[in-house]
Amino acid sequence: MTSSDDESRVVAGPSSASTTSSGPGRALVLVYGILAVAATARSGVQLATKYDEAPLAYLLSAVAAVVYVVATIALAKGRGVWRRVAWVAVSVELVGVLTVGTLSLVRSDLFADATVWSDYGQGYGYVPLVLPVLGLWWLRRTGRTSSGQDAVPR
Repeated sequence: MTSSDDESRVVAGPSSASTTSSGPGRALVLVYGILAVAATARSGVQLATKYDEAPLAYLLSAVAAVVYVVATIALAKGRGVWRRVAWVAVSVELVGVLTVGTLSLVRSDLFADATVWSDYGQGYGYVPLVLPVLGLWWLRRTGRTSSGQDAVPR
């Protein structure tokens, strides 16, 4: 083994910035993908067949679906501009689930039917509440540079 091999191993080691889709990130991307498919299918059916019954709820489910699709792709790509897109998508998801979850509890009259984010994602086993927290944690964890500083988007 040469010194250049040692240097490349240090640069590519676990303390350097790494992709979001490696290691446990693969499971995260898989769960995001499943939620993206579920939310897209749900909102598609609701918008096509029952839009007049609860337009706000069904449009919010469609927004959630778009956020999950974008987050899935961005986390799977995991580098460069996609990393910034992942930060934005997962942050929007967290704000969305907290906002819609709270509104669905305190102003249930606004929602004639449940959304993906209603009651903090209760209909999906609270996965929509936990997932963005894990996503942001993973982005932060994999964004560390070789000097140990966080590579947070600017």
